[in-house]
Amino acid sequence: MERLGGTVVKVPRKYLYAGLALPALILAIPAGSLYFESGNGARCASCHEMQPVYDKWRVSSHRGIGCEQCHGGALTTDVAFHWNNVSRAYEHLRGNLPEQVGFGNKYVRQMSDRCAGCHRAEYAAWKSGPHSATYERIFLDKKHNSENMLMDDCLRCHGMYFPGSIFDLVTPVDRKGPWRLKQPEMSGTPSMPCLTCHTMHRKGEQRTKAGPDGAVPGPLQQTAAPSLALFDRRTQEGIFVADLPLPEMLDGTRPVKMSTDRRQALCYQCHAPDFSRQVGSGDDRTGAGVHEGISCLACHARHTQQTRASCGTCHPKMSNCGLDVEKMDTTFKSRTSKHNVHWVKCVDCHPSGVPPRKARPGATALARSD
Repeated sequence: MERLGGTVVKVPRKYLYAGLALPALILAIPAGSLYFESGNGARCASCHEMQPVYDKWRVSSHRGIGCEQCHGGALTTDVAFHWNNVSRAYEHLRGNLPEQVGFGNKYVRQMSDRCAGCHRAEYAAWKSGPHSATYERIFLDKKHNSENMLMDDCLRCHGMYFPGSIFDLVTPVDRKGPWRLKQPEMSGTPSMPCLTCHTMHRKGEQRTKAGPDGAVPGPLQQTAAPSLALFDRRTQEGIFVADLPLPEMLDGTRPVKMSTDRRQALCYQCHAPDFSRQVGSGDDRTGAGVHEGISCLACHARHTQQTRASCGTCHPKMSNCGLDVEKMDTTFKSRTSKHNVHWVKCVDCHPSGVPPRKARPGATALARSD
């Protein structure tokens, strides 16, 4: 019953109940999420299919980070987030459980944005580098698509989290074009997000200072972050770098000396040679010639992939033949050079014979002082 201007109006009970149910529902959704968040992740595992995920998280280097900080919390204003949780709960009550817990491409992008909350410098570096290339940049490249047929294997590196085949992503799948994305909203989405090379629920210790000054002896220093792993599209699992193989490369018939840096095993999953295992075949960048035995990460910055500081980091600008290495005719100076810096040899520029090494200034005086 409601009185309007002296007139009594009878309100049907169904509208009254609906009016009371709607606020209750609005409050219940975040309240339910708050219940799970308050258990520091333990209550998330109350659904049995989440127990393996929780067990991995609580021994990982991210175990001090609550589930909601990466996956979203109850107080978010994102309606789609709450609706997704309600939908999953409904499917769970129906017994319609997935064979494997995971999340699609749109959730991976949200996760990458949340990575920036703690790893601001790393995120900014990745954002400015080539590995943040979007789906539009990779799959609508006219030059590439006219020379190479798009296929599902492209998604192995560019689009690991895309839930479908290449035919679900691009049309037409041919060498003529014009090409377009079937889901235009994905054009600006990074095709190689943070979770391409990092797995959060990976067993590892949290980083702490070793002493008052934070110094750690060289042999005890960490070389690979615990999260460093390749996301395998087929198994929907991250493969840790220690379990990824380093290839045995050849330069003609000669085995190439390889760096023992395990981190580059991750690089080789995408920048791989063809079946011949020859240096420079396929998309291989194995160091040979003057750079044989050097790790990928000795020259390439981890997230930006920049190489600007690499020459000065490893050796003086003056080479053995007395020339400034940064001004030599290599692809370091110009991408159009015929001398690829990855496997350039002295003989490439000195076909008539490699000149003897020139003594560096001060080398003789130093020798005498010893």
